[in-house]
Amino acid sequence: MKNYNCKIMKIFIPIVLLAFLVSCHQSPKMNISGDLEIGVEVFGTLLKKTSKSYEIQLDSNAFVLGVVNQKTVDVAVKLFNESNEKIVSFDGPARGPESFSFIIDKAGTYRLEIEPFEDESGDYSIKIEMVEPIATDPAKRVDQLLAFYSNNKPGAVIGVIENGKMTFSKAYGKANITHNIDFKLNTPTNIGSVSKQFTAFAILLLEQQGLLALDDDIRIHIPEFPDFGEVITIRNLLTHTNGLREVYNLLPIAGWYGGDKLLRTEILNTLLRQNDLQASPGEEYNYNNSAFILLADIVERKTDSKFPDWMKKNVFEPLGMQDSYVRADPSQIIPNASQGYSQGEIGFVESGDLYAAYGAGGIYTTPLDLSKWLNNFNDPQVGGKEIIEKLVTPGILNNGDTLPYGLGIGVRERKGLKIYAHGGADIAHRAYLLYYPETNSGVIALSNNASFSSASIANEIGDLFFADYLVSKEDDEKVEDDVANNKKFEVDLETLESYTGKYKASSIGFVIEYKIENDTLMAYPTGQSAKPLLPTSEATFSYEGIEATIVFNMDDDGKSIGAIHTQGGTDYELEKLSPFNPSLAELKVYEGKYFSEELETFYTIIVKDSAMYAIHKNLKDIKFSPIEDDAFSGDIFFMNEAAFKRDSKGQVNAFSVSNGRIKGVLFKKQ
Repeated sequence: MKNYNCKIMKIFIPIVLLAFLVSCHQSPKMNISGDLEIGVEVFGTLLKKTSKSYEIQLDSNAFVLGVVNQKTVDVAVKLFNESNEKIVSFDGPARGPESFSFIIDKAGTYRLEIEPFEDESGDYSIKIEMVEPIATDPAKRVDQLLAFYSNNKPGAVIGVIENGKMTFSKAYGKANITHNIDFKLNTPTNIGSVSKQFTAFAILLLEQQGLLALDDDIRIHIPEFPDFGEVITIRNLLTHTNGLREVYNLLPIAGWYGGDKLLRTEILNTLLRQNDLQASPGEEYNYNNSAFILLADIVERKTDSKFPDWMKKNVFEPLGMQDSYVRADPSQIIPNASQGYSQGEIGFVESGDLYAAYGAGGIYTTPLDLSKWLNNFNDPQVGGKEIIEKLVTPGILNNGDTLPYGLGIGVRERKGLKIYAHGGADIAHRAYLLYYPETNSGVIALSNNASFSSASIANEIGDLFFADYLVSKEDDEKVEDDVANNKKFEVDLETLESYTGKYKASSIGFVIEYKIENDTLMAYPTGQSAKPLLPTSEATFSYEGIEATIVFNMDDDGKSIGAIHTQGGTDYELEKLSPFNPSLAELKVYEGKYFSEELETFYTIIVKDSAMYAIHKNLKDIKFSPIEDDAFSGDIFFMNEAAFKRDSKGQVNAFSVSNGRIKGVLFKKQ
């Protein structure tokens, strides 16, 4: 989780880097010439909606690492080749250093473009830190991938398991910058939501002991829980198909920040105040930390033990995981643990852990201990084969659709192999656990650096070490052919114009606006930077930099009426919205004070400085942009949509908030 005043990606999952690439000390240096020199910091200033370009000449087979220091302006970094084709772009934190890297196959002149985010202006600097040949040895390549997390920066630790044995492991950077403590292989590190599979395992052990059943109504075990008129089962909690509010998306609406103290009883009390389910149990998948916090509560109630103690006695110790702990709250001392760090405006700042997270997160562990956990998948010494099979059996929705998710763990296929995988993110710690059951192999990637792109790094490491198992040469050639064909496909400007406008994913309350800039169709997700679209046919496009696609739907007159946005294996139906541009006088009707009984908090809606704002005592003013009639989007992630309601006389009397994982939190006008 990042600071809520920064841009936060909630719908689009960014592929932040191709790689963070820099020197292994043994690697020879390569030359660079042009506007930038290795190790020389160049200063610049950006005006609104302007950009600055730097030409560099590079040899073939090169990788480049650089950094832009965003002193007073948030920037995006883009790389173009000699044909003015964009190769890659980077857009990370809003302030402070933003690293970028890229791979060059062909020698030539390239252009680095620095542009401001939206209407910002200000000062920045840019520096190329290293240029060198791409390493061909997997171990040295990992050194390159992890170079940004080395030396005096918040670090990382990597483990690679082949046929059940740890064949590569290495620690990088600092576990604690203040005390100059290096990251080590046995440094316990917060694995965030990777913890969920451990909670699911605990529930399955209790089922094995006859203390509960997966299809039990949760009210059997938490009797004070509301009766919503529909049964929520333990299985619904485990598969994120329960219809409950997601607490870490809900409480920020009330002014809570990630580092603020939060009692577990308050999470339960907040859920008790939920009036209606967001969806019928089993109807849809909606990732939910609240559910796993409840599951840990069920373990405590059924065993009369504290969850951290029960996990140590029944899971960690039997598996020989001697450096693994469930952290009860951020005040608990974990021996020799890493300190989390986020990027601040003047450098790295210490970040704590989320309160009340255990069950959904909160486990500190090491690569060696996680290798023991993964070996239990192949040879189940604890729990037995039946439990492992249940853990990794994909969930099924009421309509018969199969989920890419088992019980607390992702289950899918990648490059021809089945994988069990899950990512984790606390406030600053990042983690990814990737396991190939067919080869009893895997990758562990843990970091105390909030900028660590855990999933992309873990997958790339897997590609390096397990290339022989993953993709055939024929598949590679097909992918290359597809990419080449995609680059050649062009859509005329008139057709692109027909796709422009605002589109809404009603199922998650999220809006994307499509515009044309320099003859390119651009996507503007709410509160995020622009994403260029690459045409793959006349009506289908892929998003640059993220694994997502869109297909536009046309009526008989050739006008766009909607689209299907696909990401992470899920299709989101987009409805094209009619233009809504209220005047300042028309905005005045929404002004007033609004109260949510569910969150026990107020917002005041006012019109000022030619715009409408939501004011909360514990938050920066939230600027609203119109979406459609009576609906607005805020410039912060948890206010994706504020939909105003009217009474029978047409008077505005309420609004509801939705943000993807949260739908329809009601605020009544006072």
